[in-house]
Amino acid sequence: MKPRFLVLRAAGTNCDLETAFALESCGARAERVHVNRLLGGQAALDACDALVIPGGFSYGDDIAAGKVLAVELLHHLRDPILALVERGGLVLGICNGFQVLVKMGMLPGIAAPIGVQEAALTDNDSSRYEDRRVRLVSVAERCVFCGPGERIELPLAHAEGKYVPRDAALHRAVVAGGHVALRYVAADGGAPSYPENPNGSIDHVAGLVDRTGRVLGLMPHPERALLRVHHPAWTRETPPGAGEDGHGARFFRNAVLYLRG
Repeated sequence: MKPRFLVLRAAGTNCDLETAFALESCGARAERVHVNRLLGGQAALDACDALVIPGGFSYGDDIAAGKVLAVELLHHLRDPILALVERGGLVLGICNGFQVLVKMGMLPGIAAPIGVQEAALTDNDSSRYEDRRVRLVSVAERCVFCGPGERIELPLAHAEGKYVPRDAALHRAVVAGGHVALRYVAADGGAPSYPENPNGSIDHVAGLVDRTGRVLGLMPHPERALLRVHHPAWTRETPPGAGEDGHGARFFRNAVLYLRG
C-alpha cells in the first residue's frame, strides 16, 4: 500500500516539488494541491492519509511568516485537519509549514484549543537570513517521524526560526509533556552556540511534536537531505556501504512505515 500524502502549496511556496519527490522516493503517493482547491471543494483532506505543509514563503510572509496561510487553514479547514489527526493521520510542517502550525496553535499544543497561539517562531538573533547545515538530536519519545537519540544533520534556510514560548511556565509544560522533538546540538553533541544554534531558539528547540506524536513541525529541511550525495562531504564522511539515504529520508520513510501499519 502506498499511503496518500497531500502536499499543500500556496502563492510563495517553493519546496513542494522536492517534498513530493522525497515522499514518492520513500514509498508514498504524493499529490501537490493548491490551497484554493481545498477551499473550493475540488480536493478533500478526508481522502488522504497525511498533510504536509512544505517550506517557502507562503503569501510572501507579508504579515508574518506563515500567518496568512495559518489563518486560511484555521478558519476554513480546521475541522478536516483535526479529523485527519484524530483518525490516525499525520501532519508535517517544514520551515514555513512549521511556522503555519505554530500560528494555528496546533504546535506545541499543550492545553489551549487550536486557534490559540502558544509560541512564536520569530526573527533570528543574527537579524539575518540563515542558510547553513545544522546538527540535531531527536529527543521525542513518541514522535512518528523520528526516534529518540537519533543524531541528524540537515540544511536549513530561514529568517524567522527562533522558537520563543509564551512564557517560562508554558515551556516547562512543553518539555515535561515531551513536545520537544528536535534540538540543535554542537558537533560533540553538547550545548550549541551560534551558529550551531542558528537562530537563538529557546532551549535550542528545532522542532516540536503534538500530544499524539503524529503532528511534527521542524525548521530544517529533510527534503534537502534526501540522498547521501546531497551532503557536501559525502565522499569523505559517509562510511562505505552506508546506503543511499541521506539523513532527511528517515522522516519520510518512518511516516510511510507508520501509515502502512
